[in-house]
Amino acid sequence: MLSQVDAVILAVILGTLAAIVYSLRILVLMERRIARIDRHIEMLVDKVLVEEKKIEKIATRKKK
Repeated sequence: MLSQVDAVILAVILGTLAAIVYSLRILVLMERRIARIDRHIEMLVDKVLVEEKKIEKIATRKKK
């Protein structure tokens, strides 16, 4: 059988391991969210670039 000190040490080690696993899970979820936000920002920038090109074409036509 385990003594009480051994049981406490084992509980502390298991608790620490559980906390590490949980924090890694949270980090993975946050990384996925940030990647999704990054994709949305890239799509927005692409749309803005298309609009800028349209505006530039219109502006150069009016100058001539």
